Amino acid sequence: MRSLVLILVLSIAGTTQAQNYPSRPIRMVVPLSPGGFADVPTRMLLPRLSVALGKQVFVENKPGAGGTIGADSVAKSAPDGYTLLVTATPHVISAHLYRALPYDSLKDFVPVALFGSGPYALVVNPQQLPLTSVRELIAAAKARPGRIDYASSGNGSAQHLVSALFSTLAGIELNHVPYKGSGPAMQDLLGGQVPVSFAGIPNVISSVKAGKLRALAVTTANRWRELPEVPTVAEAGVPGYEATLWLGLAAPAATPAEIVNRLYAETAKALQDPELQQSFRGAGVHATVMNPQEFGRFIRAEYEKWGKVVRETGATVN
Repeated sequence: MRSLVLILVLSIAGTTQAQNYPSRPIRMVVPLSPGGFADVPTRMLLPRLSVALGKQVFVENKPGAGGTIGADSVAKSAPDGYTLLVTATPHVISAHLYRALPYDSLKDFVPVALFGSGPYALVVNPQQLPLTSVRELIAAAKARPGRIDYASSGNGSAQHLVSALFSTLAGIELNHVPYKGSGPAMQDLLGGQVPVSFAGIPNVISSVKAGKLRALAVTTANRWRELPEVPTVAEAGVPGYEATLWLGLAAPAATPAEIVNRLYAETAKALQDPELQQSFRGAGVHATVMNPQEFGRFIRAEYEKWGKVVRETGATVN
């Protein structure tokens, strides 16, 4: 009887909490560096969420260890809707790269909404590697196995895994040169120290348009609106290749469904704004929305996909 009363009291308290939500500012943890793929679109979205929710929604960057430091802090937070995680592709990749994580990447979070997706671009420095197509790159790599370098933002990063998947499906061996972040990788790519990279669209689009870099392909299933002349990797000669970078919101497990649904509804409404959609495209992101159930299924599929890539490529964080 006492247990039944306790359950009833907690249920009423949870319902009251959800009805009064939010009553204070909401912290959005971005587990990656400021200025990157996950950070910039989030900061574009938050002012609209702040207005819709009637309370400030602010970003706190907690980068490190492939996003696992920030994710761990959210997993251990109270499930009350006031601490949320900006989850992205690295979240499911890190689950397979880091052993003995202090949280479960699937069970310790409840999906809220997918809010963005976009491609990497396969780019070359034309001064160092005067190629014009993916097929030419594959031919050059087969003629010089392991001797063509490619840059990534670090061992086990999304850039690393996207590149490793390409090499596996293309049947080639490229030499991985990991950097400490996308900034140094881009600097050396533009400087000619390394000739190839899979890079985020915002990091390369101006250099591509200026002729300093050449985009051979984009990684998504469809061409990118801002670079319509650039084919997909699959179109360009690697059938079956597809790698989408995505962004979404997640909350600690046991967050009340009413709060999750409110956050999803306001996010979906904000993404209908044409001005926000245009801003997203400028940041290399397509405003894409999924509800909590759809997003949960999507995360599970991505978890399985990138786990297979990690196993088949032997990628490590060392």
